[in-house]
Amino acid sequence: MSVTFRQLEALIAVAESRNFTRASEKLRMAQPMVSGLIQDLETELGFRLFDRTTRRVELTEAATEFLQDAQRLAGDIEGAVRRARDVGARRRGHIRVGAPPLLAAALLPQVISAFAQSSPGVSVTLVDRAVSAIYDLLRQGEINLAVGTFRRSEDGIARIPLVSYLLALVCRADHPLAANTRPRWSDLAGVPLIALRRGNGIREQVERGYTAAGLDSEPAFELDQMTTIISMVEAGFGVTVLPLYALTVIPKQSLVARPLVDPPVTREIDVAHRDDRSLSPAAADFVRLLKLGATQLQSQNERLLEIEKSPSGKPPASDMLT
Repeated sequence: MSVTFRQLEALIAVAESRNFTRASEKLRMAQPMVSGLIQDLETELGFRLFDRTTRRVELTEAATEFLQDAQRLAGDIEGAVRRARDVGARRRGHIRVGAPPLLAAALLPQVISAFAQSSPGVSVTLVDRAVSAIYDLLRQGEINLAVGTFRRSEDGIARIPLVSYLLALVCRADHPLAANTRPRWSDLAGVPLIALRRGNGIREQVERGYTAAGLDSEPAFELDQMTTIISMVEAGFGVTVLPLYALTVIPKQSLVARPLVDPPVTREIDVAHRDDRSLSPAAADFVRLLKLGATQLQSQNERLLEIEKSPSGKPPASDMLT
């Protein structure tokens, strides 16, 4: 037999009230049950806890010293239970999320903002790194969730599909290709390409589109940073190809995005977590908001495309944002 939390509760209640009847009322137990808990605790400890008279109940000297430890232990247990319930109720906790920089900029701010409103006691850390680095952090347990495009052959990772985005041509608004709202990959023949360096998942998909059109995908510039690529396109050195969600973050005064067709090439976006670790209630809520946010981002991009195609520069009245 071992000391139980109920025994400690009974000891503290009787010690504070100096009366078994009042202690049983406080604990909402029958008095014989409280007496039984005290007797079992005395047996376990090997000494009497109370000296009883017809009118009062007094702690023994040995019990007085033990009571302090019992109160501390009971307080620690109650605090642990309260904190655990707060985690379960999304009132406290911490989530670490990783995503590649472009996707992080396009999607995560809105999701984190919505999550902060629904779960203000849960903090979020955002890590924006390359997909390969995000994957390593996930496997090492440094982050709870990773958002991006992951290889299907990777073991130990559970994936939840979010949404798929078309790859799109990004060019200056005064570029000849900007007039075509649905350019084909073959239209990129002879056009200088500014691309991410090989090894990047987006670059692999861009090469797939070029290959399908029978084109050489050798870029005029091969860069590591998305901000540099965007600046080079703005300066007129060429065009780039990015997932359509880039429309959310590119400078709309100078650049446009046009979905590429023949063939359409999509980038699948998943949220991933280690399959040997269950999602906390807060993390599950965050995933739900990610799904909603990814779908809304897709709709927002489609709406922006409609605005660009409209002669007035405004969408139809039914599509206006309110």
